[in-house]
Amino acid sequence: MIRHLWEQLFSRFLKKYHLTRYFSKSMSFKQLHQSSYAQQVGDQLNKTLTHASHTPNEVYIAEMSSQSAGLIESDAEQRQMKYGLNEIHAEKPLTWWQHLWYCYKNPFNVLLTVLAVICAYTDDMKGTIVISAMVMISTLLRFWQEAKSNQAADALKSMVSNKVSVFRQETGSKYQAEHHATTYQAQKNLFELPISQLVPGDIIRLCAGDLIPADCRILDAKDLFVSQAAMTGESLPVEKFATIPSDQQHDTMALDNILLMGTSVVSGTATAIVITTGQQTYFGALAQRVTNNDQTVTSFQKGVNRVSWLLIRFTLVMAPIVLLLNGFTKGDWTEACLFALSIAVGLTPEMLPMIVTSTLAKGAVFLSHKKVIVKRLDAIQNFGAMDVLCTDKTGTLTQDKIILSKHTDVLGNTSDAVLMLGYMNSYHQTGLKNLLDLAVLEHATMDMKKHQATAEKLDEIPFDFNRRRMSVVVKTADERARMITKGAVEEMLQICTHVEINQQVIPLTGERIESIIAQSQRYNRDGLRVIAIGYRDHDIETNKAYHLEDEQALILAGFLTFLDPPKDSSAKAIQALHRYGVTVKVLTGDNEFVTQKVCHDIGLPHQHIVLGEEIDRMSDQEFKEAVEKYQIFAKLNPIHKERIVSQLKANDHVVGFLGDGINDAAALRTADIGISVDTAVDIAKESADLILLEKSLMVLEQGVIEGRRTFANILKYIKITASSNFGNVFSVLVASAFIPFLPMLPIHLLVQNLLYDVSQIAVPFDHVDEESLQSPQRWDASGLGRFMIFFGPISSIFDITTFFLMWHIFGANTPAEQTLFQSGWFIEGLLTQTLIVHMIRTKKIPFIQSCAALPLLVMTVMIIAIGIFLPMGPLASYFSLQALPLSYFVYLPIILLAYMLLTQLLKKFYIKRYGWQ
Repeated sequence: MIRHLWEQLFSRFLKKYHLTRYFSKSMSFKQLHQSSYAQQVGDQLNKTLTHASHTPNEVYIAEMSSQSAGLIESDAEQRQMKYGLNEIHAEKPLTWWQHLWYCYKNPFNVLLTVLAVICAYTDDMKGTIVISAMVMISTLLRFWQEAKSNQAADALKSMVSNKVSVFRQETGSKYQAEHHATTYQAQKNLFELPISQLVPGDIIRLCAGDLIPADCRILDAKDLFVSQAAMTGESLPVEKFATIPSDQQHDTMALDNILLMGTSVVSGTATAIVITTGQQTYFGALAQRVTNNDQTVTSFQKGVNRVSWLLIRFTLVMAPIVLLLNGFTKGDWTEACLFALSIAVGLTPEMLPMIVTSTLAKGAVFLSHKKVIVKRLDAIQNFGAMDVLCTDKTGTLTQDKIILSKHTDVLGNTSDAVLMLGYMNSYHQTGLKNLLDLAVLEHATMDMKKHQATAEKLDEIPFDFNRRRMSVVVKTADERARMITKGAVEEMLQICTHVEINQQVIPLTGERIESIIAQSQRYNRDGLRVIAIGYRDHDIETNKAYHLEDEQALILAGFLTFLDPPKDSSAKAIQALHRYGVTVKVLTGDNEFVTQKVCHDIGLPHQHIVLGEEIDRMSDQEFKEAVEKYQIFAKLNPIHKERIVSQLKANDHVVGFLGDGINDAAALRTADIGISVDTAVDIAKESADLILLEKSLMVLEQGVIEGRRTFANILKYIKITASSNFGNVFSVLVASAFIPFLPMLPIHLLVQNLLYDVSQIAVPFDHVDEESLQSPQRWDASGLGRFMIFFGPISSIFDITTFFLMWHIFGANTPAEQTLFQSGWFIEGLLTQTLIVHMIRTKKIPFIQSCAALPLLVMTVMIIAIGIFLPMGPLASYFSLQALPLSYFVYLPIILLAYMLLTQLLKKFYIKRYGWQ
């Protein structure tokens, strides 16, 4: 399971640097390392890493022209000019012509290009020009829209960057002056800088949750465990040391004191020196040489592809039928071939790629105004499809501002001695500082701070999520070594043998353990988080390194309790998400009592809470039912969270996960849409699809609505275009069977289709009815086919009515009068195709209960005007059209009105029977 987790995280790392196309989904990094690709990385790089591994610290620091206190800032700037930014550029940004080619190469444009070539070969230059215009408009609009959205996305992504703690010697340079205000100094010369600013020779500090930002040599380490499962296939994180390996060890992956870019710190701390950065790293060298392209297709892309191929299949079936029907009935196979090609063009939604891109880009810009940064555009649609949101409790449902409420002994009496122990522990730990530590540090008195100044730190045992505690060892005033340990109550009781009551140390009996647990649970029921504090004094041993086995035989001193009250907006946000069909489930590592109190305060069902230990005992069927039935899961480890998300997906839910800790990374990666915050640990941000600049559930409500609006407009275009085009083709089949001439020339169909496509440019900016935003939306290719077959032939009824009108009323019933017939159907066909947009864009009564947005109304009026002008104006003869008698325009509104009324009536029947997505 852990291996699976870190392989997923590595995959997300690839995606960040746009490397997924270079790594096969079926080939792990271990296989790459062992394959011929690894041999191509270069002997020089392996020699560089091996040399760094076998060189003593002081010597290697000198070789790198660095210092233990860090590089001088001016030196770092010079190195950056020499080595460049610490970034991977395996996939270079597309040049403008490459981007133009990318925008062109979709199935629809390729099909149209083939048709244009055929038209040119048959000397149909008008058809060639019109089809080429369609391709150019579609390609150029997509190119312009994507270029604009990419610029906006890059600007947004630059607001979220992973950082690393670097030792730099201040020089008063411009760079330091600009960054000093936004960095912290946990100790002298330690600054937080963007990973891209690292240079060879930099001295960096690493702790749990950090990505390894470059290839590094460890200078010192404390209980450092690094996951490199995706690279080596090792099932568990491996421990790394600062010691020099044996001379016989030259395998780059197995060097215990080398950290490779792309791996991650699971627990512990380390100081390291940067060996290589960017393209010069082991990861960068491999990435440059691997050209396997097996990029994962998202659910959104799968949906678009299914719809695209559905329409292409319709084209492949209908075009030959039209060809054969007209060829046999008219006898002119050349004209029949051109007409069939025009039908193929008519069935092709040329604007689909542009509509999808512009609609998603519009959604991303909207979310950016709500302080949500979209790392992957496709995630917007998943946002709208999401029907279950799993979220951590702390900082999401609560205020993320923890206050130290009490510091007591085990009997509940206020104890400054317990606060002093807690302060010493929080001050000296250098691992993953959290809000609990900050609350303790802020609560300390001046006397405690003075007393701490006389204490010397000897060692530290960092926190991890298995033992749920951490320890520091300090030298006391009486020259003794004191281990101070804090952690969850149950885990602390496992390593304590005595308890301090009224300044007396007495054995920790079973009865006292029950009393201590009861006391902590009383605090929990009041909504307080409880941390137990223990200590042990012993003689100082020179150069002793403390390890996990030293955490034993401690004296339990008391409790620190913390208040993390719910946000005022949490209850409203959850109610709003429920209104939009999103179920909120809480997945937390906190205990059940605190979780229950918080969930009670915000109105979540809290009668039954499922604990991690209960999950471990469940059968697969019980677990499947539990994740559906219950909303609160407590005392979870990272594997529990990932398993819950996976099961919800297996239950056919679209699952979002909101988290910001290292323990959330697996669930973030597994979810359909991973959501994190700008203040999250590096791994969480790498695993997420969306980054919130504000940790608020209210923002998620806006994201869900915008995701559904985006999807609704994309689906709107597909449904409208598919049904109207199918209706036209159906009308052609009827006309071809009974009329002795072509009901419409190929050029007429092409121009009509071109005008319609132009009108659809405004669809991304259309309104969406509130009712369409109330429930999650998903792709349904089969539903689209049914929609086409149901609504398409409705237009054919009025097309046939127009045929009757032109044939019997206006006498266009011979080949000599075919231009009049074709002009009459050209106008009616274009107007019905354009107006159907307003009928099908909403399930309400158009123009009365739901009106389209102004851009779509303007485009509709403009296209209708052009459609009438072409036959009636001076360009009519060029397009083989002719002016219609004015009496035609008496009948036309009646036909259009009847068409709209019938569509509205049948729409109600369709909604009642099949629903309306």
